[in-house]
Amino acid sequence: MLSNSLDALDRAHLVHPVVSLRGHEKRGVTVLQSGQGVYLTDVKGNVLLDGFAGLWCVNAGYGHKSIVAAAAEQMERLPYATGYFSFGSEPAIRLAAELAELTPEGLDHVFFTLGGSDAVDTVIRLVRYFWNAQGKTEKKHFIALESGYHGSSSTGSGLTALPMFHDKFDVPGPWQHHIPSPNPYRHPAGPDGEPIIAACVQSLRDKVAELGAEKVAAFIMEPIQGSGGVIVPPKGFAKAMELACRELGILFIVDEVITGFGRTGPMFACEHEGLTPDFMTVAKGLTSGYAPMGAAIMSRQVYEVLADAVPEGVALGHGLTYSGHPVSATVGLEVLKLYRGGMIENSIKVGAYFEERLRMFRDHPLVGDVRGKGLLAAIELVSDKKTKAKFAPEKQIGAKLAEAGYRNGVIFRAFNDGTLGFAPPICITEAEIDILVDRVDETLQQLSDN
Repeated sequence: MLSNSLDALDRAHLVHPVVSLRGHEKRGVTVLQSGQGVYLTDVKGNVLLDGFAGLWCVNAGYGHKSIVAAAAEQMERLPYATGYFSFGSEPAIRLAAELAELTPEGLDHVFFTLGGSDAVDTVIRLVRYFWNAQGKTEKKHFIALESGYHGSSSTGSGLTALPMFHDKFDVPGPWQHHIPSPNPYRHPAGPDGEPIIAACVQSLRDKVAELGAEKVAAFIMEPIQGSGGVIVPPKGFAKAMELACRELGILFIVDEVITGFGRTGPMFACEHEGLTPDFMTVAKGLTSGYAPMGAAIMSRQVYEVLADAVPEGVALGHGLTYSGHPVSATVGLEVLKLYRGGMIENSIKVGAYFEERLRMFRDHPLVGDVRGKGLLAAIELVSDKKTKAKFAPEKQIGAKLAEAGYRNGVIFRAFNDGTLGFAPPICITEAEIDILVDRVDETLQQLSDN
């Protein structure tokens, strides 16, 4: 009865993110009730291995009593403190300091947000201020990658390059541009890294030349393109793009909302290639999804320009009511203890094992590509391995995969084009990886049989 009542209320009142609204009205809601470790239990008693960490975010796994206790203590002591008017709280101050220590060299000033989308929006606003403050008022254009995802807000969605986030939303704007994705499986230059990198660098140079270097503000990229299908660029791509940005005189922004906090092995994916961005956005794993929080982290150089540009006694006009929320910051500090206490090492070790286990799917008749970095991976299904043709939209392959996976006790990201995305909690063990892989294998077998 409880489940039926919740389903009726949900259909009548709750608008879900990124669903077919009419389709959801017909389907109804899947109500999750509890979680422990890497497992979730729904209201019907089904136990599922969460191979997607909620939404790329529950990196530490479910049920950590230390996080709950710390949050409860903070709520009792000080549930809210504004960051406006030079007020603050100890948790927010300490978390900012820890992030400055952990992030790449030079990133030492932190503005807290509620999540990834408003972290990207914050960066966009501050980039504009940065250039305007220096008298370079024409530098308004932003360049991003096709298949990239940078949130679904009114501005960030234009940097996102996925059709459903654009359709009927009047984005991208005339100042938002995209260049080809460095997708080794589908890039015209072929699968080899060096030609792809050279082509992408040239695409950036060409776009800047087309717009005029004096009009381009920044380039933004994910180290691994998450919502675009977990696309892993060739090694050296990110560094090459950073160097190109430096030569072209535009800011370099790295979006680590998905890849941060052990998802690809190290604390941040920037570490793979020694990146030193002007801005970095984080969220998701920052609190392991236990509380809403994100951050826009800026370089010392950027901060100094912003600070010097504001007249004495005048405020910088950007703020959020819940920026630096003390409960979320407390959760973030507690989560960082878990990451530093062994989970990063586990992610590196088990991530390598996960990559190895997934290779078994390469010979499957429906599998075109298997790719990943650490505990972030994808299996791309195709209707024809030779031509790499995707399944026709009317086949509803994503929905079929999600339903079959659920029946087999595993949750993964079922993209509409037939790609399976994986991002299990970084506390996952090798034995649990085996369970995940076995259940995915069974899911693909059932799809083949049908």
